[in-house]
Amino acid sequence: MLDLAFVLTLGGIFSVLFIWAFRHLPGERWQFIAAVPLKKNGDGSWHGVNLTYYGFFNANAYLMAVLTLFVLLGAVGVPPSATLAFTFVLLAACMPASRLVARLVENKRFTFSIAGAAFIGLIISPWLAWLVDRMLGVPLGFHLPVTAAMAAVSVAYAIGEGLGRLACISFGCCYGKPLSALSPLIRRMLMGRAFTFQGKTKKIAYADRLEGEKVVPIQALTAVLYTGIGLLGVYCYLKGYFRSAFLIPLFITQGWRFLSEFLRADYRGGGGVTAYQKMCLAAMTYAGVVSAATGALTLTATGAPNLSAGIASLWHPALILFFQGLWVLSFLYTGKSQVTMAHLTFKVRRDRI
Repeated sequence: MLDLAFVLTLGGIFSVLFIWAFRHLPGERWQFIAAVPLKKNGDGSWHGVNLTYYGFFNANAYLMAVLTLFVLLGAVGVPPSATLAFTFVLLAACMPASRLVARLVENKRFTFSIAGAAFIGLIISPWLAWLVDRMLGVPLGFHLPVTAAMAAVSVAYAIGEGLGRLACISFGCCYGKPLSALSPLIRRMLMGRAFTFQGKTKKIAYADRLEGEKVVPIQALTAVLYTGIGLLGVYCYLKGYFRSAFLIPLFITQGWRFLSEFLRADYRGGGGVTAYQKMCLAAMTYAGVVSAATGALTLTATGAPNLSAGIASLWHPALILFFQGLWVLSFLYTGKSQVTMAHLTFKVRRDRI
């Protein structure tokens, strides 16, 4: 009963958040969270850097994904120190990869590719889990099953990626095709749910001049699907069905990413089938091989997962500081705008002196 209540509570929170976000984030108001003056110009104004809601929502997504990973691994008896080591190396590889892959595929230096980061994370996570189990498990007296670790990573990715789509809505990136370019049937299906982005500094405006046009709400569809399937994965995991928790979120997220590329208007690299779509197919193939190689995935020797133990494992001062630091680092890394600038002036309110 606790497992189901936990999943339903998260689902309710995500639903309220999405209802608000889908209504407001396409607007111009929700792109920049702050502007920080850096250098004074000759006319008395200041040159500034913009901090974005893109970074804010990305930081929330990173944090939620990591919290999910800690809870799930803690539920099968993995100590926080081992999960911390596993998470640290995983993030150290994936965060830079998000920029590197975007540069290689899209030839853009100042953008991020979550698809690229996810692909790299999938490739290295089983080997990383095996290393943590071998190097830390024996001396510290715990066992990190590769199957449980892969399932936790798959679930955490789905939830984090789903929440991260809110960042794309606020920045106006990863956008869908105009409804006018689609068939009448699809237009009728999406007309009342289409996004209309406002603001000259949103990517959809300066990259494709689609400001004010109704477009496919691809980010919203992805957010709902990914978080929903992620929550299903959480429930399967807590019931001990690690094969389902691993494969269902991974296959559905990667399958949807492959299909949704055909509904997107932003540049995704050349070719009829993009590099990102090829990564999706490779990821699903790799996941199938890993699943087969690790054998039948049901309950492990650690016993049934214990949600209470997983949640309790978060309550440690060092971990709380780590979570706070991760949020700040993620916010600064993804939220410091590289493609916009600010021109600031300051004045005294004479009527309040």
